[in-house]
Amino acid sequence: MNQVENLEYNTEREKLIIPEYGRHFQKMVNHAISIEDSAERNKVAQAIISVMGNIQPHLRDVPDFQHKLWDQLFIMSDFKLDVESPFPITSKEMLQARPDPLEYPQNFPKYRFYGNNIKRMIDVAIGWEEGDKRAGLEYAIANHMKKCYLNWNKDTVEDKAIFKHLFELSNGKIDLATDGISLSESEQLMKGRTPKSNRSTNTGKKNQRGSNRGKKRY
Repeated sequence: MNQVENLEYNTEREKLIIPEYGRHFQKMVNHAISIEDSAERNKVAQAIISVMGNIQPHLRDVPDFQHKLWDQLFIMSDFKLDVESPFPITSKEMLQARPDPLEYPQNFPKYRFYGNNIKRMIDVAIGWEEGDKRAGLEYAIANHMKKCYLNWNKDTVEDKAIFKHLFELSNGKIDLATDGISLSESEQLMKGRTPKSNRSTNTGKKNQRGSNRGKKRY
């Protein structure tokens, strides 16, 4: 009866800082903290690191992995373990510091079907000197804009509409309408795309074949 009353439940035990290593590792770390002799404490810390490395033996001799193990040892000790580490000791404040927020592009383009990358490409083209290289890039941008427009649930689009949008997005610095050029044909740009009507028809046929399965035939 006394043995049953002395049972320990995980809900009543100390919370594990790094659960992956288990409770016995945490007890070993707690024991190392309680050791008063500095030499003995360092010896026990080295033994704990060795046991931690045995969990992944193919990585235990890699310097970066060794540094990680020492960091984890200090984390499990709540940075209370006073031992000599072969690596710089990461402070608790540094680990708890929140990273700087990432800067996401907050662009709200007028023509969203072109995407933000088109505007970046246009800005790059504007920065180039006049010549064949820039003209080729401008033509490639216009063709890509036409393809994006056609992907936007459209079957056809006139080149002059693309030139107008390009002129607007470049703040009037790229005007292909006056050059008298023609963009690639819509069929060529959308080559390989399955028309929606065909996709729906094929799907219907598959569903029809599937619905006929299991039916008796006489």
